[in-house]
Amino acid sequence: MIDFGFDKIALIGAVALIVIGPEKLPKVARTVGHLFGKAQRYVADVRAEVNRSIELDELKKMKTQFEDAARDVEQSVQKGVGEFQSGVQSFENDWRDATGGLESAADAAIAPTYPQYRHPKKKWRVKRGATPQWYKHKAGVRSRAQSGAARVARFRPPGARTGV
Repeated sequence: MIDFGFDKIALIGAVALIVIGPEKLPKVARTVGHLFGKAQRYVADVRAEVNRSIELDELKKMKTQFEDAARDVEQSVQKGVGEFQSGVQSFENDWRDATGGLESAADAAIAPTYPQYRHPKKKWRVKRGATPQWYKHKAGVRSRAQSGAARVARFRPPGARTGV
């Protein structure tokens, strides 16, 4: 990159003042500054885009490594499951050979019984809140609605009751 020191910038400014003139120099300097800012923003955008593409390539590599590792784990798990199933089958065969016909007679005598379904008898039409009743009671939340007249009658002092 070009290295500009104070002396070089002063020399360029003096030449520009002589060539352009003092009337047009501020406008030209403003235009040059504006173009220089645009060039810096463009370079920053290009640099950011390059960084994003590099990160995307790294992410793709990591994704393929992760997929390969997951595939290896899946294959090892399936291999273990296959070995386990073959072991269970050999155990069942050995058990069947060892017990002979004992299980068939026992299975015929004892049939599995299941309990009969009973409805839970919940009031499914009644909307239930998510807050438990014990918490509402502890916190002092009213759980039953009361009309205004009933509330006035409830909290009226005992001597002020005049029914008729």
